[in-house]
Amino acid sequence: MFRFRKAVLAAALLAVAGLAGAQGASKYPGVGRDATPKEVAAWDIDVRPDFKGLPAGSGSVAKGQDVWEGKCAHCHGIFGESGEVFSPLVGGITAEDIKTGRVAKLTDTSFPGRTTLMKVPTVSTLWDYINRAMPWTAPKSLSTEEVYAVTAFLLNLGGIVPDDFVLSDKNIAEVQKRMPNRNGMTTNHAMWPGKEFGKGAKPDTKNVACMKDCVPEAKVASFLPDYARNAHGNLAEQNRMVGAQHGVDTTRPEGKPGAAAPAAPAKPVVKADAAGADNKAAQALLQKNSCTACHAMNSKLVGPSFQDIAKKHAGKADYLAGKIKSGGSGVWGPIPMPPQTLSEAEAKTIAAWLASGAAGK
Repeated sequence: MFRFRKAVLAAALLAVAGLAGAQGASKYPGVGRDATPKEVAAWDIDVRPDFKGLPAGSGSVAKGQDVWEGKCAHCHGIFGESGEVFSPLVGGITAEDIKTGRVAKLTDTSFPGRTTLMKVPTVSTLWDYINRAMPWTAPKSLSTEEVYAVTAFLLNLGGIVPDDFVLSDKNIAEVQKRMPNRNGMTTNHAMWPGKEFGKGAKPDTKNVACMKDCVPEAKVASFLPDYARNAHGNLAEQNRMVGAQHGVDTTRPEGKPGAAAPAAPAKPVVKADAAGADNKAAQALLQKNSCTACHAMNSKLVGPSFQDIAKKHAGKADYLAGKIKSGGSGVWGPIPMPPQTLSEAEAKTIAAWLASGAAGK
């Protein structure tokens, strides 16, 4: 019996040693696996300011205009000047800025805003961001030619390249020499160590970590009076719904221990008729087709809320299905909705749900 137990123990130790050896080949033993070259290539798509990582290709300003009007204009405007959804991309630069590489209006406090072409110092930043994140509803769906073309069209809107220009990996470094703010930013700030910043660089601040005599808990000394909280209207309805910071609901008093917030107004009960769409199926299609990127259930986002659409076009399922497929503008404002690629059946399901009241879950 002793020999048998000894043999079993030896076999177990050999198995554990083999497993440890296999795991030891990884940098983090026991945690996942090494990514394959194909997986790394799909992830490693960034383009550096020296254009390392830029794929070969080209795209014309004319091609970029077609792509822009179909996939970009509904958020950025036909000429990149719209500020309704995001900050304007174009404006505030002059021929002199392109010549000097410094945007004069960046130091003009009377100028109303800062556009993307006023600030961005490198054309690689534009190419890289468009390639990875645009369009908003379908990131990374543009082909390499389309990314070159859209970048060329945006630069043309800013007067940086001419109308007949074709941007490519061969001439993008020359275009960089015309970026309006190419000399307006610096790395000489010593935020990171390294000889590339020079010996004279100094940090902007000289913070010193203090880990003693810390205040255990911050105490609020004053509150905004309840009567003044909503003096300028509900902030939650005034801020854009895109971005990380949203306005607080100022129709409710600030939470205090023992104080109950007033009950929210009851939502109207919408009864669906016999032909009403299945709520869960319709809302699943909204997520699948990225409808919720521009529309919220009961508040305006990029476009009108689903419930506002339902009230305006109650019972008009056929009309709504057609509008979903064809897109358009002018009914809810100047921002156009591009034609959608969902199937006829999916469009009818969503349209029936809207026509019957757009009931929630």
